[in-house]
Amino acid sequence: MDIVTGVGVLDKAMTIVRAVADRPQSLPGLQEATGFPRATVHRLAAALEQQGMLRRGVDGRYELGHGLVALARSAREGFPLAERARPILSTLRDDTGESVQLYVREGAQRRCVLSLETPHGLRWIVPEGSVFPLDAGSAGRVLSAGTSVGGWVESVGEREPGVASVSAAVADGRDDVVAAVSVSGPIERLSREPGQRFGDAVIAAADALSVALAD
Repeated sequence: MDIVTGVGVLDKAMTIVRAVADRPQSLPGLQEATGFPRATVHRLAAALEQQGMLRRGVDGRYELGHGLVALARSAREGFPLAERARPILSTLRDDTGESVQLYVREGAQRRCVLSLETPHGLRWIVPEGSVFPLDAGSAGRVLSAGTSVGGWVESVGEREPGVASVSAAVADGRDDVVAAVSVSGPIERLSREPGQRFGDAVIAAADALSVALAD
């Protein structure tokens, strides 16, 4: 989901970066993926390359630049929530056999900061960094409530047809909700009552992360 800030050049530059994040792109490929004029794509891609946000591969196609590595490291060090959550969510993924995610609120939206995929061939994939609205999906409702600690919220085909999820709130030391842990996947596996199936496991993971954050 693209974020529109109203700052045209920034929105266009980030659209180009996201297009390259999906896969390396040639200049014509970027033009097709973004819908921008060739001159605009060339100008912004060249500027992003100079800033280290993009680079050229051996085949001449644009790839994500090494400058993003340092930014990602700084972001990770300044926001340790995802790294603290990783072992807990790994256990949740292994116990449920389904994909798990960690979301945080950003204004009127929610962002996936950690996503661990199920080994099942049929799965619901949420790329890390993806942004979704708060008003749809179990994680969105957990984060928009802001105080729903100790229970689970489920969603069945609410945001995406065929997808079910169940989420629980993660609280900090002041009992403020800071994140939502989710299990998601096809309705045919999670059923139309995902909370009954995985609610207790999701709550346990969210509580374990809450305890870790309070330490």
